[in-house]
Amino acid sequence: MNKIKDIITASISVKEKILHDPLMILKLQQIADEIVKCYGHDGKVLFCGNGGSAADAQHIAAELSGRFYFDRDPLDAEALHVNTSYLTAVGNDYGYEQVYSRLIKARGRKGDVLVGLSTSGNSPNVINAFELANQIGMITVGMTGESGGKMKDLSKYLFNVPSNDTPRIQESHIMLGHIICELVEEKMFERKK
Repeated sequence: MNKIKDIITASISVKEKILHDPLMILKLQQIADEIVKCYGHDGKVLFCGNGGSAADAQHIAAELSGRFYFDRDPLDAEALHVNTSYLTAVGNDYGYEQVYSRLIKARGRKGDVLVGLSTSGNSPNVINAFELANQIGMITVGMTGESGGKMKDLSKYLFNVPSNDTPRIQESHIMLGHIICELVEEKMFERKK
């Protein structure tokens, strides 16, 4: 019983640190505004990550492309790993480090948004995607753990969750993603009563 309470307390503690970080709160509003601006120019939001971060990337993309709180038009958002034939072919032929950067080369446009999730901030395939996205002029949003890893210097906006514990970081990434989705949805659409 104490173990369970300790885990919940640790999760709450990380989120309280985010709550009391004015820079993190400001960045949430700024990236929501960037995404709205991106959609206003017929752009798209792309996501990438590995393992649990890939699942989180897909989850957040679905909130934008499907719906979040209410029925509205879909938004162009996609997790770059969802095509398994592409992923396995490129991973086999070019190396796993290239799976996201090749899609950025094909689909990324200036003003589009790339959100990369990596608890370490050092995933080579996400790093390569960010390097190319920055060259293209995309808006890069990194979601990492406390240090930010190599993504720290490659992200226009960095959400470096104040933790080194992978599950606590990923729980916070979903919270941050949900906040962004809610802000974007509210700004872009009038809720029907």
